[in-house]
Amino acid sequence: MQKINVGILFGGRSAEHEVSLESARNVCEAIDREKFNPVLIGIDKSGRWFLGEDSRFLLGGGNLREIRLNEGGRPVTLVPGRGLAPVRAGEAGAIPPLDVVFPILHGPFGEDGTIQGLLKLADIPFVGSGVLGSALGMDKDVMKRLLRDAGIPVCKFLVLRSHGQLPPYGEVTEALGSPLFVKPANMGSSVGIAKVHDQGEYLPALTEAFRYDSKVIIEECIRGRELECAVLGNEDVIASAPGEVIPRREFYSYDAKYLDEHGAALIIPAELDGALAERVRELAVKTFKTLCCEGLSRVDFFLRKREKEAGMPGDGSADLLVNEINTMPGFTRISMYPKLWEAGGISYTELITRLIELAIDRFHSEQELATSR
Repeated sequence: MQKINVGILFGGRSAEHEVSLESARNVCEAIDREKFNPVLIGIDKSGRWFLGEDSRFLLGGGNLREIRLNEGGRPVTLVPGRGLAPVRAGEAGAIPPLDVVFPILHGPFGEDGTIQGLLKLADIPFVGSGVLGSALGMDKDVMKRLLRDAGIPVCKFLVLRSHGQLPPYGEVTEALGSPLFVKPANMGSSVGIAKVHDQGEYLPALTEAFRYDSKVIIEECIRGRELECAVLGNEDVIASAPGEVIPRREFYSYDAKYLDEHGAALIIPAELDGALAERVRELAVKTFKTLCCEGLSRVDFFLRKREKEAGMPGDGSADLLVNEINTMPGFTRISMYPKLWEAGGISYTELITRLIELAIDRFHSEQELATSR
């Protein structure tokens, strides 16, 4: 059987560059080499593309403080309708024609619909959501408004723009309470996020968030549990059993996710009663479909405990809120998305195979659509 040539696209112009490198390392180690021939294409922080060698496409150690892209490969260019072709000093070189691309890119210029549009123009199948689903999943403001309109519960939030007037801290806390979270609207991996406890932390948090985006979202702080659910499929979608993240820092920060092995405990499956676990799965699938996602996503939830009313017995009930969706979740060795499926009986290698097959199936379906009258 002829192997399928899989272009693994990684790195990128994003503050999540290093996370992408580590995700790519893990995918390359786990991909089924009897079925697939990986073709490594790294993107540096300035946006240049390089053809990498399997044995040395990354440099540095095995953690995100040291890892970096090896920029010693041949430059690569994308030619619409013709696939990928490496170019060095005007001389074309030969690489295998790509059958499918796995864009293991996180954040802007990779997870926001930009690279997906480029791959569509190049007429290449690719893993993950298309242009619309990727763009909706990246923008926390638009995402939350669409979910809210679909009847999916989300936390209270406000949106600020860099060219607009910033509301006073007291006005924001009157609407959202205290403490609160300040986030770039289009960023992942907890980059640029701050938990604000008082007025002294408010403006520095906004300044930091506006470093990464021209739009910032401010959210109420939900006191409760953090749950995550993995989703897989195109038209026929399945959801994993929920997992729980228990941060050992004040919140699930970038450092807690990727730099500190003890920054959070991952409980898989989460300790939930059957009805609540099923509700998480149902909301994960509904969120996935509402936001026009395909292939894969991880949906993050808050389980907020209601305060017991005075004079009433029991401990109160809980509210389940969708925090956000991640259309290209991390694939590092400690990432929740592959761990959730491994707990459900789908190995890391099998998961990669399914994702590639989903990408090819969707591409063939789209090829049957008319493009002229």
